[in-house]
Amino acid sequence: MTPIVISEERGVRYLHFGSPWVQGAMRIARPWALELEYTRELMMPLLLRRERDWPARVLQVGLGAASVTRFLHRHRPAARVTVVEILPEVVETARRSFRLPDESARLAIVIGDAFEYVAAARGRHDLIVVDGFDAKGRAGMLDSAPFYAACRARLAAGGMLAVNLLTRRKSAAPSVARMREVFAENVVALPPSEPGNVVALAAADGLDLGSMRELREAARDLKAETGLDLAPTLARLAAD
Repeated sequence: MTPIVISEERGVRYLHFGSPWVQGAMRIARPWALELEYTRELMMPLLLRRERDWPARVLQVGLGAASVTRFLHRHRPAARVTVVEILPEVVETARRSFRLPDESARLAIVIGDAFEYVAAARGRHDLIVVDGFDAKGRAGMLDSAPFYAACRARLAAGGMLAVNLLTRRKSAAPSVARMREVFAENVVALPPSEPGNVVALAAADGLDLGSMRELREAARDLKAETGLDLAPTLARLAAD
């Protein structure tokens, strides 16, 4: 059983899997906000698909502290979100300590192996968000070409994949290469603010970031709508 530890510091509650590594965080006074930068960057597809009714269907792999779940539940109320989490104790911790919304027609929680789930699934999703690691920071089959191929098969037309790549011990380059085996040139790795987490985006139908002017305009609109600030990410992207 994975040891789950909760810590709090300066108004932020953290989730750990038996190690100092942070597996998720929630600012107690603003539970709907995305506290960690990489979780904010996992929402980068919202800059590229600016319709407020997008995404309509979301698959989230790995629950953690339910940060992405809370954000989408609040700011995309028409979206139907399915979360696949392998550890039932993580789900219980998210309910007890991280304000996981109740299951409803809008939110389904599946306890199971995400690789097997995605490989066997038949539905299509506008957005797939992957952030799944064990207590030692290993993604296992969730960072493999077969898994990325299964994700691509589950994307709806115009759909996007956003993946958190943990890079504490190595470069993200091998993971990005595996994604490119499946998505070819339609993969972008966002430049991180510091070593640790790299978010990569992929799309089956072509990935066009557009101009920096368009991205900054979209970021201003998204911040006004949701409070999500992606300006620092765009600044690194422009300088990369």
